[in-house]
Amino acid sequence: MQISTPKLPRKIVPLVIVFAVLVLLMPRTAKFNYDYKKGTPWPYETLISQFDFPILKTSDQIQAERDEAGTIVIPFYRYSEEVTSTAVRNVQSLDLGNLNSIRPAVVTRLSDIYAKGVISDGKVKLEQGSAQVSENLIYIQRNKRATQYPRSEVYKVSEARDELVAGLAKSYPSVNLDSLFRRTGVYEAIAPNLLYDGAMTELTHARSDDYVSPTLGYVKADEKIVSKGEIVTAEIAQILDSYKEEYNKVFGYDGPRVLLYLGNILLSLVHVVILYFALFFANPKVFDDRNRYYYLLTVFLLVTMITFVVERTASGFLYMIPYPVFALYLLAFFRKRLVFPVYMVSLLPLLVFCGNGMELFVMYLAAGAVTLETFGSFSKGWLQFVNALIIFGVELVVFLGFRLIDAGSTSLWWVNLLQIFVGALATVALYPIIYLFERLFNLVSVTRLIELADTNNPLLQELQAKAPGTFQHCLQVMNLVDAVGHATDADVPLLRAAALYHDIGKMQNPLCFVENESSNPDAPKYHAEKTPRESARDIIRHVDDGLAIADEHRLPDKIKAFIRTHHGTSSTAYFLNKYLNDGGDPSQVGDFYYHGQKPATKEEVILMVCDSIEAASRSLRDFSPESCNRFVEGIVSGKEQAGQFEDADITLHDMNVMKKMLKTYLQQIYHARVAYPKRRG
Repeated sequence: MQISTPKLPRKIVPLVIVFAVLVLLMPRTAKFNYDYKKGTPWPYETLISQFDFPILKTSDQIQAERDEAGTIVIPFYRYSEEVTSTAVRNVQSLDLGNLNSIRPAVVTRLSDIYAKGVISDGKVKLEQGSAQVSENLIYIQRNKRATQYPRSEVYKVSEARDELVAGLAKSYPSVNLDSLFRRTGVYEAIAPNLLYDGAMTELTHARSDDYVSPTLGYVKADEKIVSKGEIVTAEIAQILDSYKEEYNKVFGYDGPRVLLYLGNILLSLVHVVILYFALFFANPKVFDDRNRYYYLLTVFLLVTMITFVVERTASGFLYMIPYPVFALYLLAFFRKRLVFPVYMVSLLPLLVFCGNGMELFVMYLAAGAVTLETFGSFSKGWLQFVNALIIFGVELVVFLGFRLIDAGSTSLWWVNLLQIFVGALATVALYPIIYLFERLFNLVSVTRLIELADTNNPLLQELQAKAPGTFQHCLQVMNLVDAVGHATDADVPLLRAAALYHDIGKMQNPLCFVENESSNPDAPKYHAEKTPRESARDIIRHVDDGLAIADEHRLPDKIKAFIRTHHGTSSTAYFLNKYLNDGGDPSQVGDFYYHGQKPATKEEVILMVCDSIEAASRSLRDFSPESCNRFVEGIVSGKEQAGQFEDADITLHDMNVMKKMLKTYLQQIYHARVAYPKRRG
């Protein structure tokens, strides 16, 4: 028994191609390579901004401003040049008596006040609605352009009068300006030059939540963002998030390009090396099966390609990608012990290159692991939607865990949750692509094997009708290989299907085989009139007939391999011994040996042994532990001495487990029954 070592090019060349594709997919810009969380110290050197960037508001802040905009009305005023000119002319025409000399100063100061704007003293009244009028902001339209101003930058009429007095008091300390202005009518000449427009106020309020500035301010280049060891507060985290956003979006790599490419090459190399060792430690035999090896690498590249493309073009949609379906694509053709490490390696780009990579990596890793376990129970019909809900539940738990720890914005949670839910449902929608992969790579999925093992299959129904004894034999062999397969960690779905089809060729000539003979002792026996050589040829022919039927019904190559190897190159011992006992020439015994192939896999060995055990056990009369032990050991030893296992990939441990399971199985099936006493009359 030995494991064939794959040729080096067969392993390495595909990995080199994967490596080249990864290098091409790697980002061409520098990555913001800092990890931080609110409430923890900044572990890096003091961070200085390399460029000007806006501080982006959080979604909660934007929503709060929109909510406030819906409850607060900002008054809209139009600037009136006519009112301003009239007021200034009226003051210029006033008689200030013996103080006419200060009139130019009054006019100048009043002009300055009007330049800022004057509104009436009364409160703005809204025509309808329960919203409140803003006391802090107003809109002023000048020259057909409306601008928002703080209310404190303009004057009410009373404030304009006070400002006029205060502005002139220092220049004319001996003059009672308030009394002068009241007596001469200066105060009466001051009228509002900002005229309230109720219609525009209502219209502006209706549109006020259409646009809220997404920025909160700016950070200048060379300005400090955070110092080493400083606690990352909510405000600092917001600035860091804004810096990261601008860095990843706009800021290009300003170092030597060769260093960037070298970094991409090294990361791609590490990624491929990790993949290689994941395959090597989980199942090195995968390198021998070219189709399955290429398929596995294709799925790996598909996952990484989607990750890189979506991260580069629309990173927000990473929550919607149904990554667990790729684990199912692998599970259809590989064992879980291989699928999980490959799936985990496929998710590494999420961890390394995505902004919230840790959250995405853990979320999809957990969902994929659970899916690998639950899919077997929820893989048919509507139960697939149950599996989708399980995926959604696992991803939801991880998502909420990270969100609660991070104490981040909650206003957009529903968007992410909707994306996660759609991604979970997409797992069901995209799974049928597995049948396309099955055809493209000439593989056999677990689903196909389960379908083949359905005894309602037309071919199996035909076998049952033409060779009922053989059909029952195949069912018993299926039960045997099922038990042994679970005990030895073999491919049970493959074994079950192979057991049902391994003797399919017998239905071409069913009476040639003892299990299909009539129980009537007077019925003619097929081999009665044949020579041992003729009988051996007819029996051996069922292998070739089985392969022909398999080709006709397009059975997978994996099933045909079991038809070809279930007798290996062994002999038809009964007729060979009869031939030799009758004086036959020992050098002319070629017709008594099967011309198939020796088993090459553990599963093929299991089927060969179970086939022989089931057929030979029909002749046993004693099923005691000692008898079953001798019987199984004799069958297996005979196969070994005939060299049937010399090319097979099976360990001594698996052989011992198989023999132990078969001994136990025979005792359980053929145990003694209690004889029921007859009732006395």
